[in-house]
Amino acid sequence: MSAPPPYVPGHQLLAGRTAVVTAAAGAGIGGATARRLLEEGARVVLSDAHARRLKESHAELAAGFGADRVAALPCDVTEESQVAALFELAEERHGRLDIVVNNAGLGGTADLVDMTDEQWDKVLDVTLNGTFRCTRAALRRMKAAGSGGVIVNNASVVGWRAQQGQSHYAAAKAGVMALTRCAALEAAHYGVRVNAVSPSLAMHPHLVKVTTPELLEELTAREAFGRYAEPWEVANVIVFLASGYSSYLTGEVLSVSSQHP
Repeated sequence: MSAPPPYVPGHQLLAGRTAVVTAAAGAGIGGATARRLLEEGARVVLSDAHARRLKESHAELAAGFGADRVAALPCDVTEESQVAALFELAEERHGRLDIVVNNAGLGGTADLVDMTDEQWDKVLDVTLNGTFRCTRAALRRMKAAGSGGVIVNNASVVGWRAQQGQSHYAAAKAGVMALTRCAALEAAHYGVRVNAVSPSLAMHPHLVKVTTPELLEELTAREAFGRYAEPWEVANVIVFLASGYSSYLTGEVLSVSSQHP
């Protein structure tokens, strides 16, 4: 097993830009992405369905990067009115919208023969429909502004490969990939890029609580480096996609692992 690399310092790649990040509270990819965007000079609007965790994350990041650069609003991406309010806040607070990171997603484990309609619908509504709602809201504003923009969606290697008990999550993430490609073709006409990252195993405390040690061991064994990814390693790829270094990249899904089929 290899050790994680040193943490990469910020280089002001996103100075002056405004970013919205969903599911940004806590220690997972969303929280790591919000911090990385701030380290790269962006102003960030955090959102999450968990109001308490969001308040804590907001306080921590505002203390570290300045209250003028960090805003927060609870948002359930299954509710269109809350999605609209989130993007309104970004423009009201900072006067523009440059970057949107659609990180909200919901998993779960159930064999298809035992899966209920409610389980299927909930995972699809948060993971796929939520990404659709936020992408639609962002594109409408970016198109009207006429100054371009970037959307980065969080997919998963499960959208490419099979995993038992993950039919709903895999279908949702495959849908996110397809949505990314189609939206990119439409958005290119008004200078907006749409891409996605496809992580495999990025460790955080919540994942440990909902995953058995046996499954974590099995998933870790599949990784080329023999270890799980740190959430900030996935966030680094999101920063790349949000920055000018990927100016000719759109409609792509980047595998943040060795598991692209």
